[in-house]
This record gives sequence, C-alpha cells and structure tokens, in this order.
Amino acid sequence: MLENYIYYLDLLGTFAFAISGALSAAEKRYDLFGVVFVAFITALGGGTTRDLLLGSTPVSWMDNYQYLYVIILAVIFTFIFHKQIQKWRKALFLFDSIGLGVFTIIGMQKALAFDIGIGFAVIMGVISAVLGGVIRDTFNNDVPLILRKEIYATACFIGAFLLIALGYLGVDIQIGIPLTILTIFVIRIVSVKYQLSLPSIKQHRE
Repeated sequence: MLENYIYYLDLLGTFAFAISGALSAAEKRYDLFGVVFVAFITALGGGTTRDLLLGSTPVSWMDNYQYLYVIILAVIFTFIFHKQIQKWRKALFLFDSIGLGVFTIIGMQKALAFDIGIGFAVIMGVISAVLGGVIRDTFNNDVPLILRKEIYATACFIGAFLLIALGYLGVDIQIGIPLTILTIFVIRIVSVKYQLSLPSIKQHRE
C-alpha cells in the first residue's frame, strides 16, 4: 500500500518537474527536442544523482518506462496549454514548488529503504528535490534558484525534519507525507510573496 502511494507520488513529482522544465525551455524558445531534453533532466536529474550516490543501479527510471511516458505527457500538456499557462505567470514557480515537496519525500524514503541514517536521508531528499532544478537552470544559463536569496533548499530541509518529527509523534506516514509536501509548498509561496530570505554576507566597500 505504502509502496504504491510513494510510486504515484514519484510520478506526480516527475510530471510537475517535467512541466517546469518544459516551461523554462519554452521561454528560451528551444525547439521540440530542446524542450523534451530540459524536461527530462529537470524531472530525473535529482533522482538519478540520488540513486547513483546510494548505489541503486540501474537508476529507477531505467527500470520503468512510466517515467518517460509521464515526461512526454508533460511536454505535450505544455505544448497544448502553453499560451494559457504563459498568462498565468506563476505556473513555473508553482509546478517547481510541487516538485520540491514531492521529491524531498521520495528521496528520503529511498534513502531510508537503503538503511541510510536519518541525517543523510534528509540530505538525499534535498538532493532529489533541488538538483533537477539546478541542472535545468544551469543548462538554461540562469542562476540556479538554490543560489538566489529566496528560500529554496531550506524549505526542503524544514519539510524533511517535519516528516521525521511527525513519525516520532506517531502520525501515520500517509498523513505525514501530504502534510510535509503542503508545508514545503506553503513555505515557498510565503517566502516569495513576502520576499523572505536567509541572511547573506554583506560586502563592505571601502
């Protein structure tokens, strides 16, 4: 039951990140191959790196064509509704935030299944969540979101520790997971809306 739950969440996260990648590529006016490629690396970049670090090979998407089908579906969805989505300027941000929440959970659960310690499981969750976006932004010649002032990876860390806390409190995992995803999503929205950020090192000019 839980495995199916996690699997469908994984497909949801793949779909959300693939759309965010496709939208970013469309904004750069890439051709069809370019859009598919950016959608692919955005959706699977973090999970691939996670699996390689855990020694889980072949990586998850190479054992299941469903991930590729979901990415293709996301690209088709983006092409069909691109004009409507463009009018909704926050679409890329919203899909990216959904993917962050989902992949933080997926990465943690995958790491824990390999008997990795909780601290490292949290790191694996964050890597799963943010690395696809880093690869996407780097490929598009943009400054990755993780390096900007807005709260990004921090939201994943907060969500990951929340899931751990809920587990210690005895909250059912199938309730804890959506609560964690919602928390990460809300933190991203609130931080961007109110321009919240972590302190930075200020340069003093002489």
